Amino acid sequence: MDRRDAGRRLAAHLEHLKDAEVVVLGLPRGRVPVAADVAEALGAPLDVCLVRKLGVPFQPESGMGAIGEGGVRVINDEVVRTAGITQDELTEVEAREREVLESRARHYRAGGHWPLSRVARC
Repeated sequence: MDRRDAGRRLAAHLEHLKDAEVVVLGLPRGRVPVAADVAEALGAPLDVCLVRKLGVPFQPESGMGAIGEGGVRVINDEVVRTAGITQDELTEVEAREREVLESRARHYRAGGHWPLSRVARC
């Protein structure tokens, strides 16, 4: 099954929502095509829910928190404390990831990758 097929199958299971006031959210990168097919089938607005992991500076695959749009920020204080992350290091990682987040928001919502019409914010 590919993503387009997954979107069609999921939309069939959600057909009961066709006349409801719903917004379909896709998580970049791979799930937006699925969400787009669902939104189209339901006649619902589509948006992306953008988040970025805040990786530990010396081990980026380990998360010490996450950020989202609208200033959302979640920090795992125990990881920060255990890893000995300074406030400056945390600020630097967050600033870098916030730039990526904002760039992707502009890209997705400007129709640069997927045409997002009737956009709602998550």
